[in-house]
Amino acid sequence: MSLAMPAEWAPHERTLMAWPARLSLWGSQLAQAKADYAATATAVASFEPLTMVCADETAAAEARAALPGEVDVIVEAIDDSWLRDSGPIFVTGSGGRRSGVHFGFNAWGEKFAPFDRDAAIGGRLVELMGDPTYRSPLILEGGSIFADGEGTLITTEQCLLHPTRNPGLSREQIERQLIDDLGVERVVWLGQGLVEDRDTDGHVDLIAAFTKPGEALLQSQPPDAPNGERMAENRARLQAAGLAVVDFPPLAYVDVAGEEIAASYLNFYLCNGGVVVPVAGDDADADALRRIAAASPDREVVGVPGAVIAAGGGGPHCITQQVPRVTG
Repeated sequence: MSLAMPAEWAPHERTLMAWPARLSLWGSQLAQAKADYAATATAVASFEPLTMVCADETAAAEARAALPGEVDVIVEAIDDSWLRDSGPIFVTGSGGRRSGVHFGFNAWGEKFAPFDRDAAIGGRLVELMGDPTYRSPLILEGGSIFADGEGTLITTEQCLLHPTRNPGLSREQIERQLIDDLGVERVVWLGQGLVEDRDTDGHVDLIAAFTKPGEALLQSQPPDAPNGERMAENRARLQAAGLAVVDFPPLAYVDVAGEEIAASYLNFYLCNGGVVVPVAGDDADADALRRIAAASPDREVVGVPGAVIAAGGGGPHCITQQVPRVTG
């Protein structure tokens, strides 16, 4: 298509989010999830325009009451609220061209039902942005990949080779499709994600993030920690691919409704002039914010509540999707 996926730090036209909707996922934490989504949206909206997608008029009324007036609240059919995974991925090119890639979505290997509305929302949002849509044959969640905007995309074997995603395709076929769909030059395969990643089968955006071309922040842990061996292997793979690695040791463990949850600080979101970072009320918060600020020195770092969203399966990155700005 001669179009390519920009880096997350490239200028955005706006951010897309969706209001929490699946009671079976959130349970007694649904109200808190909505409050924490609102906090994330408010932080993002202080840097750039934001559109909040709501399942119905009741949800839209809730969202409007909780969000700043400048947030655009719309009603579209959705099952839940993880637009990084179910939403479109935009690619851009010269001359002001932009297209939305609509990947297949099956709720992380059919872990949650129904998911037909989330499977359709990506294409619908591309239509609303006024861009052409390319429908990829791959089942793919946006949180399973991260691009540096200069040709390199990272992912994990645990997720993309999982038998519930694209069982009929080989690693080579998946890699070729990603290169074709997203305009990247190479795919760097990490091994596994967090041991505690219950739902997404090792999404890369819980363990690694680019903040500049060719350099990745990577979750690091002591060798005897649950994730120690996994992260050491991932570090070796990144270095073997010629990428610079910045070790990122902070990882919070918090109690949510009686369950211990791993809350990843690396699930932050880069928006225009800012970095929205999940915090957990943990002793590691300050260190994590300091390290992320050092990696993004030209951006304002804003912490938002992260524990309940982590219990749901992610963080600010998982619930946002950027629409890159086009010029020319």
